[in-house]
Amino acid sequence: MIMPSDIPALARDRVRLADDAVYLCGNSLGPLAQGVAEAMRRAVEVDWQQHIVRAWNEAGWHAAPARVGDRLARLIGAGRGEVIVADSTTVNLFKLLAASLRLRPGRPVIVVEESDFPTDVYIADGVARAMGATVRRIAPDGLDAALDDDVAVVALSQVNYRTGRRRDMAATTARVQGHGALMLWDLCHSTGAIGVDLNAVGADFAVGCGYKYLNGGPGAPAYLFAARRHHDTIDQPLTGWHGHAASFDFSPDYRPAPGIARFLCGTAPQLSLIALEAALAAFDGIEPAVLERRAADLTGLFIDLYDRDLAPRGFGLATPRAAAERGAQVSLIHPDAYAIVQALIAEGVTGDFRAPDVLRFGLAPLYVSGADVAAAVAHIVGIVDSARYREPRFNQRRAVT
Repeated sequence: MIMPSDIPALARDRVRLADDAVYLCGNSLGPLAQGVAEAMRRAVEVDWQQHIVRAWNEAGWHAAPARVGDRLARLIGAGRGEVIVADSTTVNLFKLLAASLRLRPGRPVIVVEESDFPTDVYIADGVARAMGATVRRIAPDGLDAALDDDVAVVALSQVNYRTGRRRDMAATTARVQGHGALMLWDLCHSTGAIGVDLNAVGADFAVGCGYKYLNGGPGAPAYLFAARRHHDTIDQPLTGWHGHAASFDFSPDYRPAPGIARFLCGTAPQLSLIALEAALAAFDGIEPAVLERRAADLTGLFIDLYDRDLAPRGFGLATPRAAAERGAQVSLIHPDAYAIVQALIAEGVTGDFRAPDVLRFGLAPLYVSGADVAAAVAHIVGIVDSARYREPRFNQRRAVT
């Protein structure tokens, strides 16, 4: 068994967390990264207050979506000019699903996994209604049976938000493309926590958010990846002014910008984008492979402690045991999951709950240590053995992120 002391955090000093905080909720909202507050202060007090409209050029606001996309690209195995930061994950899914149907005329089917994050399924249904397509919802092991010559695109999460189960990106992409369909990955629970290499596996498209493991702040803009081979033929549906080839010509007719810029539509939320750009500095000098190894160690330790301390106390394990089959997350099952999570939060250990019975712990390798994992398990043991979770204050249901 790996000892907790053998797994230090990679760079806890790059985020602002109290020394005694056990924060295992980075798969919902990452903590404030060092440098973000200062970057925001400059953006407000200098660029906005003093430069005002000149800041679009003088502060580099106009170029920020592509610039931040290039900075993020190395964390997902993409090249320069293949990632743009814009909009939300939901909007970017809409763009890419619609564009994929246009790239595969005569193939009217979108495939999604029914247990993936609900937005992915909702947007697939909305795109299908708008474009006269249909959606095939599959179980986690139902992909092969769903693939045929009618499928235009398959959209799947690399890491399932509820269980932490991880798909084999290379094998899945190859199977999908072998049937002539396009592969679109949702990386919301991957980027910044485990290794991702989109170009190595030959992925067509990907989306992801900026506020979870990337620590970009609440409402941080999302990002979109499109493999370079699609740039000249992609026809995305949200043809806004920022995606025009010559925006400042103010032409009444739309002409798509070259490359990844054609996926822009509306004005970028600059303050949020500035926060995300500053937060990405926390990953400077840290390779995705290092994140991958540390995440495997942290989740492996948690599962070892689960076997020793939690399984005998009535908990179940929702996360796969094999390191290659899980993300940087461990999910437990217990009939009193909600109350136990609330009791943990009251004791300074932040995890979260997913209905109906899942305790979810995001083990962000950037700032989580083995000592944090051991402390979380020890608190769970204490809460269950003392039955503190049965207190009425821990059973009053409210929204939990």
